[in-house]
Amino acid sequence: MKKTLMGIAVAAAMCVPFGSMAWQPDGDVTVIVAYKAGSGTDTGARLLALHAEKAIGKTLIINNLPGADGKIGWTELVRAKPDGRTIGFINLPTFTTLATQKNAPFSVGQVVPLANHLSETSVIVVRADSPYKDLKGLVEGMKAKKNLRASTNGVKASNHTAAELFAQSAGAPYKAIPYGGTADQLLALRQGEVQFTCAKLADVAKLVAGDKPELRMLGVYDKQRLAEFPDVPTLGELGYYGEWYGSARALVAPKGVKQEVIDFYVNAFRKVMNDPEVIQAHKKAGLNLDFKDDKQLGELIKAQEKFCRDVISNLYKK
Repeated sequence: MKKTLMGIAVAAAMCVPFGSMAWQPDGDVTVIVAYKAGSGTDTGARLLALHAEKAIGKTLIINNLPGADGKIGWTELVRAKPDGRTIGFINLPTFTTLATQKNAPFSVGQVVPLANHLSETSVIVVRADSPYKDLKGLVEGMKAKKNLRASTNGVKASNHTAAELFAQSAGAPYKAIPYGGTADQLLALRQGEVQFTCAKLADVAKLVAGDKPELRMLGVYDKQRLAEFPDVPTLGELGYYGEWYGSARALVAPKGVKQEVIDFYVNAFRKVMNDPEVIQAHKKAGLNLDFKDDKQLGELIKAQEKFCRDVISNLYKK
């Protein structure tokens, strides 16, 4: 009798698919995005979620919680139950910049890295009909008028930092005007409320392309010119900020999730982001897919935290 029962148990175990005993979400997964629908982060998040549902086996529900430069969404993210049913996107360095401020509502240690999704280079743009035809002309205008305005995605947010890196390295004064996010700051430029702005390449790629572009790209935050825009100089070659600057958009979970949950998402997103169909979909959307696993993302977050303390903090002491 015992042998019969043992045989049944072994046979049943052999019928269970490999890996099916590992952790899996038991319901829909909420993905918190700290910016409004239609923003660059939201666009990328929805594209990834669409392709990731098959690997994760559940519906990924994007929950937009915009406001306070990202603080509202990220505060909600760190407070979420660490059961694997809530994950979210953080934007670097904005997340680490806000987390290192005095009386911040969250800290870097309150999130657990899962996978990096995108890495985006920052650029400087003006309207297509702007009198500033190149970066030197813009700097001359900033110095002469002393009141040119630049829209940003929030106080001390990533695009505000880009503007500060540019303006301070050029010794050119300007007025930063914060908006709720990248989508709003670009709308402000397109409507003529400001004279220039700094954003990520993916956010402006469609606006600077085509027969009748709305915007003109003047400069790139990198050590070499972009292959897609070889005529646009880097800031460094013109004597301004000479290092790469941009943003990473990454997936994290609330502190306290079990290792099996982390492993599940890392493996799922690795599979998704290495899928040729997904890679092509990102290229078509102008998004720079850049998968990093949890350990690599952890190192990136540490480096960005150091950058915020050593570099960004000094930008705003004036």
